[in-house]
Amino acid sequence: MPNPYSIKAEFNVPVKMRDGATLYADIFRPDAEGKFPALITRTPYDKSSPQNRTGTLDVIRAAMSGYAAVVQDVRGRYTSDGDFYTFVNEINDGYDSIEWLAAQPWCTGKVGTFGISYVGATQWLAAKSKPPSLTAIAPGFTAHDYHEGWAWQGGAFELGFNLSWAIGALAGANWGKLSQQLNLGPDDLDKLIAQKDALCGGFSHLPMQDMPHLEGGLAPYYYDWLAHSEYDDYWKQVCIAESHSEIAIPAFNVGGWYDIFLGGTIGNYMSMRANGASDAARNGQRLLIGPWIHSGSAPAVSGEYNFGTRAAAAAIDLPGAFLRYYDHHLKGEDNGVADEQPVRIFVMGINEWRYEDAWPLERAEAVRYYLHSGGRANTLNGDGALNPESPADEPPDVFVYNPIDPVPTSGGGLCCDPAFMAPGAFDQRSIETRSDVLVYSTPPMERDTEVTGPISVTLYASTSAKDTDFTAKLVDVEPCGYARNLTDGIIRARYRAPRQPASFITPGDVVEYTIDLWATANVFKKGHSIRLEISSSNFPRFDRNMNTGDAIGADASFQSALQTIHHTASHPSHITLPIVPRD
Repeated sequence: MPNPYSIKAEFNVPVKMRDGATLYADIFRPDAEGKFPALITRTPYDKSSPQNRTGTLDVIRAAMSGYAAVVQDVRGRYTSDGDFYTFVNEINDGYDSIEWLAAQPWCTGKVGTFGISYVGATQWLAAKSKPPSLTAIAPGFTAHDYHEGWAWQGGAFELGFNLSWAIGALAGANWGKLSQQLNLGPDDLDKLIAQKDALCGGFSHLPMQDMPHLEGGLAPYYYDWLAHSEYDDYWKQVCIAESHSEIAIPAFNVGGWYDIFLGGTIGNYMSMRANGASDAARNGQRLLIGPWIHSGSAPAVSGEYNFGTRAAAAAIDLPGAFLRYYDHHLKGEDNGVADEQPVRIFVMGINEWRYEDAWPLERAEAVRYYLHSGGRANTLNGDGALNPESPADEPPDVFVYNPIDPVPTSGGGLCCDPAFMAPGAFDQRSIETRSDVLVYSTPPMERDTEVTGPISVTLYASTSAKDTDFTAKLVDVEPCGYARNLTDGIIRARYRAPRQPASFITPGDVVEYTIDLWATANVFKKGHSIRLEISSSNFPRFDRNMNTGDAIGADASFQSALQTIHHTASHPSHITLPIVPRD
């Protein structure tokens, strides 16, 4: 930038909402005559924090580049008036804030948005309200449906995320305002901190709906998420996916292979690309996915695995990419953004960035890898095998799922307390020693084999229970035995039919399940093996199915379930992998 602007800053600027509530914002803009496009981030995480000023997009850099950069506390958080409740106020408040900003004498009338996670949600929810001045958005690490892929996944409650987020980043972090609203004192804060520091007790509390730590108005939404296990009007009113055909603006979608909201990031891109309300929206969609965990800084290390210096967001200057994107859409610069390939992904295994014309990759071939065994696939020392050959009549694999001793979570797409649930890539061998984990592996690859795209598992299973869960995890196994998790998923039997009311199963019946593992991009190097783990729990990432069929959250009793995985000619359990040809 040859001649950067000097800047001026204004703090705690009041912004009136349509119902009279006042939200407060900090503004950083060029100290110069004229009008400038604006960029706003609306956050529940304190507008004054360094993360919100420099994390996803440095507001000083943006202002020096000719933008008015605005950071606003959403309703009921930190400096802003009102009561905070997740999602519902962001539609109208987003509209009002954007139009207020566009009307300022120093603004050109064009507004963009930026930020990740819930701040990505505030962007999409504002876009849902169609403010005339909103020109483009850049939502990162966020969902397209706050039921499936946020509070719930595959019918299971995302316990680890929901509870850690509600106790820590939402209730605890906003204590100054909550304590005033609820007339709480230091002893109450001490109790909340004690619960935050002992999350395992909260994860294990039964029944879940009676967990006391967020009662008394601290986080009423937590109990409401749990109460609405099915997709109903509670979720429908804030669903983004159902509004894609009405949204007419481009979006720069950013995600991570180890992010808890990866499915939503991809879903937003694909649906807007196909169904956006204008050519500009459809053609202006961008998708960028790195080997990242849920983090604003997007480092090169995910979990215990280092993907290399060039993997980090800083190495590719992601904030600069956002500004270049906005230079085109908000300033009208012909800088090549319109002509570049819309998809950029980091391919793990070879640890390289690559541009693509589409997602999913058109050249990828869906290949089924079938489960095989002699009936003893339990643990990594069992006889489970995985290959493209259809099974004959093979004996099934059997394990006992005991809800009191669930398979512990080990990495993956997690949030929001790394002390209890560290996200990212980890060696899975300690998990694979359990008898309730079935392990199916290919022989070592004879050549580099790329798997890039959406992944699903088709499982034919029977159980002794009327309701239970099945889980699946894709793993890259190195010649030394190191087993790096790539992606995973879950399906709850009663919700095996998406968007349908609960339907229990008949114990003993063989039922076909589809487990969505979302996606990955990984080259299984020559000598590595492709591995699939099958079990019935991933705790505390997902709540434990108590196998009783009782109401989710209200069940305190449990029973063990005998799980049988079938792989025969008539019940060919398999994983579908998108294999990308490599020259």
